[in-house]
Amino acid sequence: MTTYRDASGNRLSDYPRPSVAVDTAVLTVPVGGPLSVLQVRDQVDGDWRLPGTFVHEGERLADAVLRSLRDKAGVTGLAPRQLHVFDDPARDDRGWVLSVAHLDVVPASLLSAAGGTDGDTASRVVPVTDATGMVHGHDDILRAAVAQLRQDHRGAPDPHGLLPSPFTMSALRGLHEAVLGERLLPDSFRRAMVPMLTATGERAAEGPGKPAALYRPSP
Repeated sequence: MTTYRDASGNRLSDYPRPSVAVDTAVLTVPVGGPLSVLQVRDQVDGDWRLPGTFVHEGERLADAVLRSLRDKAGVTGLAPRQLHVFDDPARDDRGWVLSVAHLDVVPASLLSAAGGTDGDTASRVVPVTDATGMVHGHDDILRAAVAQLRQDHRGAPDPHGLLPSPFTMSALRGLHEAVLGERLLPDSFRRAMVPMLTATGERAAEGPGKPAALYRPSP
């Protein structure tokens, strides 16, 4: 078989290449809680970071992501999507490491396996405001993931299905407030959301007063 050479006569192996890693920001909103992220504790250094791994020879990126979530966080059944490639040569103190970052946004119930130690895995779900000072540029990855999630919620009521459906308007507003990290005016929020919702005709009690109307996202 003929060895490939480029116009300069160099083979592929003549060029230095970065290591390739995958790192995943798994975001959720616990019931009544703030926007949170899944972290794992490194078994060597003992610090908390995003689930990640180096891509093995012949391995697809998606398979590496699922492997890291399973082996390091004890979590399965997720479907992360690519978020961004972080390629600053100085981003990782271990060397030249290119990270293909991924994002998944899931109901807190899907992370029920996180939050403890099981064999070689140690994981937890913490507010994103507490997940700082992470190694290997993971703070930058988390910031990008949160920005993407907030952008998603500005254009849709519950784009990732974090709420059990049907839901009340106040529950939906609480979700958006948790994601955006800010208080929202009830009347303005209702006017913005109603065109994207379908009323079920049912009501649910939320405490004293008139039962609240229930909604689903419109098809």
